[in-house]
Amino acid sequence: MADGELEAFLSGTSFFGGLDAAIVARLAAAMTERRLGAGEILFEEGDTGNSMFIVRSGELIVERKSESGEPARLLMMRPGDFVGVTTLIEMEPRPFSCRAERDTLLHELTARDLYRLYKEDQKAYLLVLQNINRELCRRLRKAGKRIAALEELVRARPEHEGGQQH
Repeated sequence: MADGELEAFLSGTSFFGGLDAAIVARLAAAMTERRLGAGEILFEEGDTGNSMFIVRSGELIVERKSESGEPARLLMMRPGDFVGVTTLIEMEPRPFSCRAERDTLLHELTARDLYRLYKEDQKAYLLVLQNINRELCRRLRKAGKRIAALEELVRARPEHEGGQQH
């Protein structure tokens, strides 16, 4: 992919929103391309990580293990979405797994790349953090709506199903 094409794509994502073209170009140059085939795992719940990914093409499924050990689908990531960003903010294991739903092209940004931005341009760094925070707030709001809808479904179920009280 030509550099200008990648930069134009990145500029249109919520992660890079509002950044000067020169900053986008600098970060684009630092990013590495990663390809996954359908079904391939990007990372597992509990893995340590130091990078995040922006989906260029394809789709990723974000999953978390339920109490039964079965994966529960949380989100689908499509072109322009970013995933794995929590490892850039907190030094905790990844809170979910991520796998390719179909062939996927990703661009990876590491914590080191983000730290380099901090050292070189704190205004741009703060804008990136603000963009990350906005996206995480959107996801939290969406998750809250989904939890409320699931709670309504549980309440609507008959009180006695299979001999168990719910």
